[in-house]
Amino acid sequence: MDGNGIGDGFGDGIGDGNGGGRGRTGGVAGVNLLALRSHNGALVLDLLRRAGAAGISRLELAERTGLTPQAVSKITARLRADGLATEAGYRASTGGKPRTVLRLVPDAGHAVGLHLDRDELTAVLCDLTGAVVALRQAPLDLGAGAENVVEGAAREVEALLAQASEERGVGTGGYRGGDDGVGDAASRLGSGPGSDIDTDTETEIDTDTDTETATGTETDTDAASVVAVGSGSVPHGPPLLPVLGVGVALPGPLDHLHGVLHRVTGFPEWDGFPLRAALARRLGVPVVVDKDTNAAALRLAAAAGAHGSFAYLHLGTGLGAGLVIDGSVHRGARTRAGEFGHQVVQLDGPRCECGNRGCVEALCLAAVARGDVAEAARVLGTGAANLVGLLDIEVVLLGGRTVEAWPEEFVRGVGFVLDEWARLQGEDPAVPVRVAGGGVSAVAEGAAQLLLAPLFGREDG
Repeated sequence: MDGNGIGDGFGDGIGDGNGGGRGRTGGVAGVNLLALRSHNGALVLDLLRRAGAAGISRLELAERTGLTPQAVSKITARLRADGLATEAGYRASTGGKPRTVLRLVPDAGHAVGLHLDRDELTAVLCDLTGAVVALRQAPLDLGAGAENVVEGAAREVEALLAQASEERGVGTGGYRGGDDGVGDAASRLGSGPGSDIDTDTETEIDTDTDTETATGTETDTDAASVVAVGSGSVPHGPPLLPVLGVGVALPGPLDHLHGVLHRVTGFPEWDGFPLRAALARRLGVPVVVDKDTNAAALRLAAAAGAHGSFAYLHLGTGLGAGLVIDGSVHRGARTRAGEFGHQVVQLDGPRCECGNRGCVEALCLAAVARGDVAEAARVLGTGAANLVGLLDIEVVLLGGRTVEAWPEEFVRGVGFVLDEWARLQGEDPAVPVRVAGGGVSAVAEGAAQLLLAPLFGREDG
């Protein structure tokens, strides 16, 4: 994914995710315990992803994870057998023969990201690196009834996959998936929490030539290829796109763990609807559900490789926040964290759709409706200052279609309020404000990350 839209200095400000010291990958160390092979596999897979097309040698993988060369050799052998990794040439060695360089195979797996906004649907298909390989948009009426919305969303996903399949020359079947759940799919890649203890025979490595020699028979099936995701039978004919599942992002509040919606602001009829189960049943692939702001924040954290704390404020048809604390998306005990738009800042203010008066969301949207963007930015800045004071975050990132329509005005207005707040607190400098970027597909890309992130050792998804 391209993190350039996050803002200059963002990655530097809250942590470099490229893994600096020996034995660590993005702040997480590898361990040589058979029971934690899934953890180790995710570390290696993530380093392959970060290395890009240039690739990385097994020796470098061992140095950066702290794993033994033998353990790295076993993991990379499985990844190659599963089609997730391949050779990318050779690198000069300080002594002996050149070392083989490995790279991730991006199209070995895909994830669908689906953004259900109040009036618009955006669907993307992302490869293992998070890059968008196909995109669709369509009008949406979130109040048209749950069954209608689910059916419409399912048809758009099917159309997206058919489009991508045709463009990539893999037949018209569209995709290959199953109904065995995201956790099982992830564990088959060697990154899920349900992975079995490794009982296969060690693989030795010749450190001079960086080639592998098997000393026994591989018996483990835990790290099966992503292209085998799903328990259903695969029809004969042209190969189909390998799909991990569908990540869905939409306004909250909702139950992230069970994929059940609560009283979505302005759409109380969704209360209690099991969206994850309904869409998984309709499509026959694993589905995960989260708030749109959490998904967008996850995309930003993954793009920056960040390990600090920031707030993503999303102003579109509504207003919400995604919070990243110490590098992880903070959802709260009931997935209610980030209901930023419904903090009351004016006791006698206008009635909000949530039932309260003087909410930041109601005041912001009212100001935008009457064309007073400066006032909308000032109100948004007031809410942002409350958040900065409460959580001591390092960066405020702004996004959503309303912000993107007037980016300079919102950055200037929110920044002015935060500057004043910092001055009153005796702090210098103030928390920086930037536009998050990402365009129309930003939230949908974050929804895809709900499936991709756990594969690379990030539990945010």
